[in-house]
Amino acid sequence: MKNKKILVIEDDKDIQNLLHLNLEAAGYKVLMAGSGYDGLKIARQDLPDLILLDLMLPHMDGLEVCRRLKSDDKLKGIIIIMLTARSEEVDRVVGFELGADDYVVKPFSVRELLLRIKAVLRREDRSHLSADKVWKRNGIEFDFEAMEFRIDNRALSLTATEIRLLSEFLRNEGRVLDREKLLNNVWGYEFEGYARTVDTHIRRLRSKLERYADLIQTVRGLGYKFSTENLKQNKE
Repeated sequence: MKNKKILVIEDDKDIQNLLHLNLEAAGYKVLMAGSGYDGLKIARQDLPDLILLDLMLPHMDGLEVCRRLKSDDKLKGIIIIMLTARSEEVDRVVGFELGADDYVVKPFSVRELLLRIKAVLRREDRSHLSADKVWKRNGIEFDFEAMEFRIDNRALSLTATEIRLLSEFLRNEGRVLDREKLLNNVWGYEFEGYARTVDTHIRRLRSKLERYADLIQTVRGLGYKFSTENLKQNKE
C-alpha cells in the first residue's frame, strides 16, 4: 500500500489530526482539505487513490462534493468512503446513489477504518488484473480486461464498485450469493450491520441495467443471483 494517496476532506480539526497521524503511520501519503471546495481542488491536482469524505462540511456539503467527483470523467474512478454521523442514514443512501463506495459511522474505530481502507485498496488493485475474457449474451457483454459493461454496443457509466459487483455476479452466474459473501468479495471485508450497503448498490445497479434489470434476481432469505434464463426466454 506504499505510495497510495488518501485525501481527507474533513473540517473538524481533531478528526483531521487523528486521521493524518494514523494514515501516515500506516504508510499512506496524506492530503488534507477542510472544505468541499478545497477538497475538489486538491483532488483535481493530485488525483488521490481514495477520499475520506465528511458529509457535514461548510458551504458545500459532502453529498455535493461526491456528486461533482462522480460526474467528472477524470475523478469518477476515485474510491470514496463517506464519514457520517449515526443520524445521517438518509444521506448515506443518497451518497450511494451518487456513486460513493462505502461509509464509516462516527464515532469510528481507527483500526476498523484502516482495515477497510486496506481492503478496498487491495481489492482495487486486484480488479485491474486482466482475466482475458469477454462475457457475452444476446445484446449484452462484459469485458473483464477492460472492466466495461455494454448494452447493445453502448458502454454503461458504472462506478468502480458497481463494476466489481457486476463482475462478481458474472463469475458466479446462476449461483446464489449471500450478502456476507458479496461484502467479502466485492468490498473486501466482513463486518456485521453492512448488509444495506449491498442492497443499495444492487438497487442502483439494477436501475442502470435498464431492460436487463431482472437479470439480478432476489432469492428471498438467501441473497441474490445473476441469471440469464429470462433473457433467453425473451429472445426466443
